[in-house]
Amino acid sequence: MWNVLPGSRSVAWLVVGVVAMVLLAPGTGHGQGAAPAPPSDLVAADHPWDNATRIDLSWTPSPDDATLQGYAVRQRATTETAFTLVDIVPRGTTGYVVQNLNQQAAYLFQVASVAAGGTQSLQIVTPAPVSPTMQWFDGERIWFLFTLVMLSGAVIAYIVIARRGRPLTLRRIAGLEAVDNAVGRATEMGRSCLFIPGVLDMNDIQTIAGLTILSRVAKTAAEYDAKIEMPTSKSLVMTAGRETMQAAFLAAGRPDAYDVDSVSYVTDEQFGYVAYVQGAMVREKPAACFYMGGFFAESLILAETGNSIGAIQIAGTAQPAQLPFFVAACDYTLIGEEFFAASAYLSGEPDQLGSLKGQDVGKLIVAAGILLGSLGTTLAELSGSAIIESFVRFFTDRMLT
Repeated sequence: MWNVLPGSRSVAWLVVGVVAMVLLAPGTGHGQGAAPAPPSDLVAADHPWDNATRIDLSWTPSPDDATLQGYAVRQRATTETAFTLVDIVPRGTTGYVVQNLNQQAAYLFQVASVAAGGTQSLQIVTPAPVSPTMQWFDGERIWFLFTLVMLSGAVIAYIVIARRGRPLTLRRIAGLEAVDNAVGRATEMGRSCLFIPGVLDMNDIQTIAGLTILSRVAKTAAEYDAKIEMPTSKSLVMTAGRETMQAAFLAAGRPDAYDVDSVSYVTDEQFGYVAYVQGAMVREKPAACFYMGGFFAESLILAETGNSIGAIQIAGTAQPAQLPFFVAACDYTLIGEEFFAASAYLSGEPDQLGSLKGQDVGKLIVAAGILLGSLGTTLAELSGSAIIESFVRFFTDRMLT
């Protein structure tokens, strides 16, 4: 049939060639393994209101966007030789935030179209390196600022309320309320009270909290005319203890009853100090023992000795490993936070009471957040709701971090 018209064979081959080129041309979506058309106008800019770890990328979608799998985003620092894959974003995407970058480095970025079969187009590259810049305010932390304002606002509000004379209801701390009974019992029995401020120095907050409670114990002892002894293992604690006890006797109106030798220094050596205290407890048999401060292995030795002589024992510490021993061997134990709240609880000062009450409100806010997050996660798992899941993700990734 090629001889029907002159040159018809050449025309036929030309038509076949054109059809093949059209079918296999890139970007048409036809043909096995055909490369899609790349995106265009790639722009990189520093992310606003961040902590110098993010860069914003934007581009114009590929003409073949409707048939793509997505876009491959790559990065490399100017000190590196090869690009590394950051992510593959879905089709229709026109921007991406690259995270976890180094403020000290400059970066180049590539974006390429990815066809459904995995074939990628030519890469478009940012024209110039970009470095992330530190901003004055990190927008990702706005919820942290909101939480901080709520917690601080609660503390300030309750301080103002307390200063105006309105009574604040605080949770009862049984161990502190038992101080009067313990000192009163010692007075009735004609025996002394023993106060142990721990084995740490004055640079530890537990020692300071213990001396705050000492002020209340010493004032009660002065009012009841009871004897109080306080052996210490640090010279600075001895000095601070003497000042605290003297001020307490003065506040009770009995400065003449204060005995400077009631606060004494023993030794810095841990078990040498414990041996002395243990021997004194067995010999003098105090009616009330107070352990307030930082303790280590000596906690069980002291508490068991006091229990063996029948003393009322009140302990307080923030050492988690020692709390079980005090709970098992003592009548009352101030656990961690209760120990540190003793200053506000005993003083009755408006600023301290307001601060303590405001912190309680902050704990309620935190507890509500935990319950809300747990409930949202449970509902998202049970219902499979994308709306609830997105809320939980926003709540955990933005509000709680």
